[in-house]
Amino acid sequence: PNNFPDIEKVERPKLRIMERMPQHPPNLRPPKMQKRLRYMRGPELVHNQLLHKQYAIVAAGGGRLRWGHYEMMRLTIGRKMNVNTMFATWRVPAPWQPITKKGQGQRMGGGKGAIDHYVTPVKEGRVIVEIAGICEFIECKGFLQQVANQLPFKAKVVSQQMLDKEREEDEILARTNQNPFTLKYVIQNNLNGCHRWLSPVDHKWFGKHL
Repeated sequence: PNNFPDIEKVERPKLRIMERMPQHPPNLRPPKMQKRLRYMRGPELVHNQLLHKQYAIVAAGGGRLRWGHYEMMRLTIGRKMNVNTMFATWRVPAPWQPITKKGQGQRMGGGKGAIDHYVTPVKEGRVIVEIAGICEFIECKGFLQQVANQLPFKAKVVSQQMLDKEREEDEILARTNQNPFTLKYVIQNNLNGCHRWLSPVDHKWFGKHL
């Protein structure tokens, strides 16, 4: 059997309740915001590592998390996990980006609509929920996969060993590649005049993270 020498028991093993909307001072009108799709495009550069080096749900694409998704994750994981041996932690903040919406049947114009709800934008590779404790991957995989299937974007259940193996395979492929005509080379050298129809996102990420 595996040993878990570095695991410390926490006071509150379950996920905490997230606020539905951010709390503003009483004299401040809640600010509205643009779409800012750049918050969802591209790879996650900061929160892409596991803190406890065990198991987690990782976003496989960009998207937005609403408050209902937080409750779904909190309730499902809280019911299914063993609180005596496991604990769960959030790796995403509470909903903070305002999304506006106009009432149905309104005419065009009249200014920006009222705030309808708040979301949290997520990039590809972002760790969403982390599970750790005295437990094997097979114990967590079932209910974590159930949660990942209900998220509004593609997500996968991973362990630290799986992440290490993926990064190692990517390094080996990049190192042993013998074909010089990679997509990055094609785009940077404008082969066949591809700059005429490529999007700015392709110039930045070279065909990835669309």
